Amino acid sequence: MLAYEQKHWDSGKEFLAGIDEAGRGPLAGPVVAASVILPQDIELPEVTDSKKISEKKRERLYDEIKNSALALGIGVVHEEDIDEKNILQATYKAMRKSIGELHIQPDILLVDGNKADIKHYKQESIIDGDQKSLSIAAASIIAKVTRDRMMRQYDIVFPQYGFAKHKGYGTKQHMEAIISRKASPVHRK
Repeated sequence: MLAYEQKHWDSGKEFLAGIDEAGRGPLAGPVVAASVILPQDIELPEVTDSKKISEKKRERLYDEIKNSALALGIGVVHEEDIDEKNILQATYKAMRKSIGELHIQPDILLVDGNKADIKHYKQESIIDGDQKSLSIAAASIIAKVTRDRMMRQYDIVFPQYGFAKHKGYGTKQHMEAIISRKASPVHRK
């Protein structure tokens, strides 16, 4: 999981920011991106793609990553912004915000998926990066846990939609709730 990082460390780049997002596909809630810079001597053997880890384990790994990272940034873009632009532009905005939260300037960005619309930084896009790069996998866990926590808070305000259970994704229960009650203010248009 460190082959991409090692390649850049060996070339003299010290600070690599892994970047990933959570929340591109749901019907409700924000899109959240995280940027994580890990130390070169890092050991996080349980960290992998957040979608392949139980919610309980993600919560535990979130704390491990937060305590181990050299720098960590989180960017949140809410429903209004997503509706105003589109999900892709909102995702890029969340990524840029997460980079802006880093207290260390990254030498290069390791981005999950395709090249991101982020200027002034060298970047390497890695398809399925959350399964191939420890930095990206760590970012995927930070983004997912942050977003899931937000959705649990939305569930307190709008319990009739079941956000704590499905996190805003289009499950049968969620679709039925929208049909019977109409959309909430945190639903995307």
